[in-house]
Amino acid sequence: MIKLEPLKMNPIMRDYLWGGRKLSERLGKTIEEGQTAAESWEIVDRDDAQSVVADGPWKGQTLRQLIAEQKREMLGDCDSNSHFPLLLKYLDCQRVLSVQVHPTDEYGLKMPQPDLGKTEAWYIVDAEPDSVIYAGLKEGVDRLMLAEAIQDQQTEKVLHEIRPNAGDCIFIPAGTVHALGAGLLVAEIQQASDTTFRLYDWNRVGADGKPRPLHIEQALAVTNYDSGPVYPVSPKDVADGWQQLVDCDKFQLLKASECGSYPIPSADRFVILSVPCGKALLRWAGGTRSLEVGDSVLVPAAVTDVEVVIEEPHSTVLRMHGPADTPCLA
Repeated sequence: MIKLEPLKMNPIMRDYLWGGRKLSERLGKTIEEGQTAAESWEIVDRDDAQSVVADGPWKGQTLRQLIAEQKREMLGDCDSNSHFPLLLKYLDCQRVLSVQVHPTDEYGLKMPQPDLGKTEAWYIVDAEPDSVIYAGLKEGVDRLMLAEAIQDQQTEKVLHEIRPNAGDCIFIPAGTVHALGAGLLVAEIQQASDTTFRLYDWNRVGADGKPRPLHIEQALAVTNYDSGPVYPVSPKDVADGWQQLVDCDKFQLLKASECGSYPIPSADRFVILSVPCGKALLRWAGGTRSLEVGDSVLVPAAVTDVEVVIEEPHSTVLRMHGPADTPCLA
């Protein structure tokens, strides 16, 4: 059998009412002339969305097929029961997104159509002046106060606001009320879930001219009222020059943004790499691959001696994988 190597997938483009052209202009994604796109799903394994290998010996195979055929080689010690546990996407936010919240795994698995909960993290690739992120509730806001604000169509008054800068990282655990504002280009790593409860949509209508559905009771039920405001994370220097942005029970997110060589420790687990800015070179035992801006690759667990080399200033590489010490169940 041919040895596995880092896998580039064809992005899955999705458009919503807040999309634009930046995924093409800044990240090289293919968007037809005159069209817009809101999201580029880079790596995903869901029943309704399957990443397909773009090139190489496995061109045309889906991520799920590869895991079914070579689970240990693909995932290592990640105990994934059914599918790949993470989803990586880029978002072009030309209008503010709906105010929403995601459930925990426990709640999600009890729904009529069971799904994972959703913990996520955003890396801000670009932020226009005065862009806003709503992240968490203001101090002291409880369920009754949130419900009243929704009823009065003044939800934003109880939300904590952040004025983000490029390079910021915002961690959004399940149960955190949030919304991305207009003028943001974002990389998002999350659990492989599409479970969203929308509690406010700025009184606008969808493409069909009708208001989009709200899920207020579910949203009120799953919101964590004790977590309070959310702020950008403080990067932590870790081994081999990497900076750790998020270390939670669902995933780890790290970045490298200076010229140099960045080894990726062999830990019998898959790694996702993505380049939101600049370019890099990926090396492993048996090969190399250039990573251009907007490129994302999945490095199977069986691939060894992996390192990222940054030679151009103003380049950033994001590194994502399952949690350090616990199985990444999916």
